[in-house]
Amino acid sequence: MDEALLRTLTPEVIGVLVRRGADFAGAEDAVQDALVEAVRGWREDPPRDPKGWLVTVAWRKFLDAARAHAARRHREVLVEGEPVPGPGEEADDTLRLFFLCAHPSLTPASAVALTLRAVGGLTTRQIARAYLVPEATMAQRISRAKRTVSSVRLDRPGDVATVLRVLYLIFNEGYSGDVDLAHEAIRLTRELAAKTSHEEVAGLLALMLLHHARRPARTGSGGRLVPLAEQDRGRWDTRLIAEGVEVLQTALARDRLGEYQAQAAVAALHADARTAEETDWVQIVEWYDEVVRLTGNPVARLNRAVALGEADGPRAGLAALAELDPALPRHTAAAAYLHERDGDPVTAARLYAEAARSAPNLPERDHLTRQAARLNARLRG
Repeated sequence: MDEALLRTLTPEVIGVLVRRGADFAGAEDAVQDALVEAVRGWREDPPRDPKGWLVTVAWRKFLDAARAHAARRHREVLVEGEPVPGPGEEADDTLRLFFLCAHPSLTPASAVALTLRAVGGLTTRQIARAYLVPEATMAQRISRAKRTVSSVRLDRPGDVATVLRVLYLIFNEGYSGDVDLAHEAIRLTRELAAKTSHEEVAGLLALMLLHHARRPARTGSGGRLVPLAEQDRGRWDTRLIAEGVEVLQTALARDRLGEYQAQAAVAALHADARTAEETDWVQIVEWYDEVVRLTGNPVARLNRAVALGEADGPRAGLAALAELDPALPRHTAAAAYLHERDGDPVTAARLYAEAARSAPNLPERDHLTRQAARLNARLRG
C-alpha cells in the first residue's frame, strides 16, 4: 500500500466530488470511506487507475449517503457517468480545495486543521498529536470547519494570500507528535507551486526551503537552542539552499515583489555567508525595508532594528528599537543583545533575565537564562 500516493490523491478526489456538486463535508467523508476500502483491498488487488477507482467509489458513497438523508436530496447531481477529469481539471480541482480549506470565513486554527486533513491527507489523530490537543477536540474543530465551508461557492478566484498564511502557520509549528509539520508544509507548498505560477507561492516555498536548510544546526545537545551566529554552517543542507535560491531568483525575475520573496531574500543572504562575520547586513537591512514597506509588520521592524544594529552599530539598532512597542514579542531579548554589543553587560544581563521570564518556549527560555548567567558570571569575576 502506497500511503504517499493515497495522501497525494486525497485532495484531488475531494476536489472532483466538490466540482461535481457534493458539499465539502459530504465529499470529505465519502473520500475517507473510499480510502478505508482502498487500504483493505488494494494490497491484494491494486487498481490500474488508483485515482479513477477512488473517484468512482467515493462518488458512489456520497450518492448513497445523500439518498439516505432526505434533507440532502436537493444537493444530488446525478452525473454517475461523468468521466474522470484530465490533467488540467485535476490541477484546478486541487487548487480550489486549497482555497476552500483556507477560506477567510475560517479561523486560522480551523483553516490549518482542515488543510492538513483534506489537502494534506493526515488523520485527525495525527493532527491532534501534532498540535498537542485531544483527538476529540481536533475532531470537533475539523467538523465545525467542514460545516462552515460546505455552503461556500467556488465561483470566484481564491485568495492566494490566505492560503499562504495558513501554510506558513503550519511550517512554523515545526515538529511535534509523530508528524513533521515543517516538512508537511513544504510538501503542500510544492504542490501549490506546481498548480499556480503565482510569484508569492514561489517566494514562500523559497523561504521555507532556506529556513529548513538550517534546521540540523539549530539545536545542540539536549535540545539546546543554537543562535544563527553560533551555528555550525557545515551542517546546513546545501541542496535545499541551492533549490531555495533558484526558486527565489525565478520569482524575483518576474518583478512583482511580495513579502515572502523579500523575507526569502533575507534568508538567502544569511545562507550565502560562509561565516557569521561575512553576513551582508547592509543588504539585509535593505530587504527588511522592503518587508516593512509591503506589510508594516512590527515583527519585521524589530528584525530590521537588530539587522541595523549589525550594519551600523548597536546604538543605531537601539534607536530603531526604541521606536517600537516594548510589549512586542522578543523586544526585550533584542534589546539585551544590542546592549551587550554596545558594551553594557549590566543592562544586558538584566534584560536577558527579563526576556527569559516571558519566552514563548522552553528552549528559548533556557537560552536567554544562560545568556544572563554568562554575563553575571563575567561581572562577578
